[in-house]
Amino acid sequence: MKVTFNRSALAEALGLMTSIVPSRTPKPILKCVRIAVAGKEMRIYATNLELGLEYLISEVDVEQEGEVVVEADRLAAIIRESIEDVLVLESIDTTCEIRGADSHFKVYGQDPKQYPRMPSFGSGSGDLTIGLDSLQAGITQSLFATAKESSRYAINGVLWEAKGKKLMLVATDGRRLAKCRVDLHHTVGEGAERKVIVPAKTMALIEKLGKREKETVAVKFVDNQVLLSCANVVISSNLVEGNFPKYEDIIPGDYDKKLTLSTDAALSGVRRAALLTSEESKGVKLSLTADALVFSGSSPEAGAAEVSMPVEYGGEPIEIGFNPQFLIDALRVIQAPDFQMELGQPDRPGVLKSGNDFLYVLMPINLG
Repeated sequence: MKVTFNRSALAEALGLMTSIVPSRTPKPILKCVRIAVAGKEMRIYATNLELGLEYLISEVDVEQEGEVVVEADRLAAIIRESIEDVLVLESIDTTCEIRGADSHFKVYGQDPKQYPRMPSFGSGSGDLTIGLDSLQAGITQSLFATAKESSRYAINGVLWEAKGKKLMLVATDGRRLAKCRVDLHHTVGEGAERKVIVPAKTMALIEKLGKREKETVAVKFVDNQVLLSCANVVISSNLVEGNFPKYEDIIPGDYDKKLTLSTDAALSGVRRAALLTSEESKGVKLSLTADALVFSGSSPEAGAAEVSMPVEYGGEPIEIGFNPQFLIDALRVIQAPDFQMELGQPDRPGVLKSGNDFLYVLMPINLG
């Protein structure tokens, strides 16, 4: 195999690849990427057996077709540190050589025949089609609420609930729940409903594709896998097995304490009130009256903070405590200048809403 390619194009591809290549594995070949060249194309593959990535680089100069398997981190470091715009990659058996104007690297690889093969997206538009920018916005508004470590595997991912021309993304860690709705361009089977749980790592990889204006993502569901094709990238991922919680039962629908707040002002208020909290007393209290909402936080060893913002509110006064970081996480992803807050009793969850497309449910904490 021998191919001449643009260094920055391969560097971009390897930046994505190294995010899924395992650093520790009993199978050393999984630390590698497979590079295959044919025609005028270079295709790079990476997998950890649960999540796979295929990246196409076109307009390369192929002198000899073939493939090579080489350790991802080593190759990425060489490409990153090289100073030329154009490099030559050549392989003989399992040895990979990279040449620049003043450099020559020889890297020992592995047998390409031993590298795991990944499913191909194939032809056709897929089961769903969605704008990449819409999907990434939905991921931003849901992924943060997934469980980081849990024996309940179903909440380690994000629920995709497709119905008609809408896709609902729902995530929870048991103490909070984020739900957002995005528009689909196309769906197979009008009126049909589909529910799957996509792993958090897969959702994070879609975010890392970066902004690609007007690009769409075609989605296929095959057995227990999801395949996502966008421009020159195909992502293949196992789905999370298990039953996602019945989130509709968690969302309160009978609250009478409702008010509209400035997103920036509320975010600033929570941040400042949390400055003097500690690990032991990490709650922030919200005290709501007819004309003011006061955020307060304190700890015995640090002191106390109080931040007030004017509001128009016609309900009963209430005091309720929340984890400030959980509030901050939600307020950061609200795109609108203001949002709606709904409260029940101090021992019931709070609800944040932004338009019809974003909803966040947050369990209160006891401030003692």
